[in-house]
Amino acid sequence: MQHLPGNLFILSAPSGAGKSSLINALLAQHTDMQLSVSHTTRAPRPGETDGVHYHFVSVEQFKQLIAEGVFLEWAEVFGNFYGTSRHAIEMELAKGRDVFLDIDWQGAQQIRPQVPGVLSVFILPPSVAELEKRLNNRGTDSAEIIAKRMAQAQSEISHVTEYDYVLINDDFQQCLQQFAAVVLSQRLTLAKQQQKQPALFASLLATSAK
Repeated sequence: MQHLPGNLFILSAPSGAGKSSLINALLAQHTDMQLSVSHTTRAPRPGETDGVHYHFVSVEQFKQLIAEGVFLEWAEVFGNFYGTSRHAIEMELAKGRDVFLDIDWQGAQQIRPQVPGVLSVFILPPSVAELEKRLNNRGTDSAEIIAKRMAQAQSEISHVTEYDYVLINDDFQQCLQQFAAVVLSQRLTLAKQQQKQPALFASLLATSAK
């Protein structure tokens, strides 16, 4: 994928670490950012809308999209497939929008070699006990599912050293401020400023050369 004005961020975390809440809170503050809408084969949950939360497709449809090379990355998680559309991401980045990919370490490993400058952020819970408490407090999963999610969390966390930034979600507001700082600082790199303000840089550098 070529260099585009917008920034692409990978966000990973074990279930229950608060990743979705952080993303939603940041998006509520900034209209020029968005969460990528993934394709998935899992069934919609109550309150989820096709095309808004996910693009819900059958396993057969998903495998056809893989064969057509539609996905920038895809993975199987808990028996369901999830994938990110390459074209949809490129369209938003070309508009100068920042895009967040809510994906796991498998997807992150697929994307890094394909997207220059992508930044990855891993969100950790303050402790294993707190993570389990949060999963139980949801009241949506059985004890068996929670046990699977805790085992999966250990697998996820083992890949934390592959990420550029790590946030510990103990105090939510503090973690949100740190998350915003990571995102906004990426907009201010020399490369991004030159890309977004080419005329300004050309003018200022031409003036300084005289």
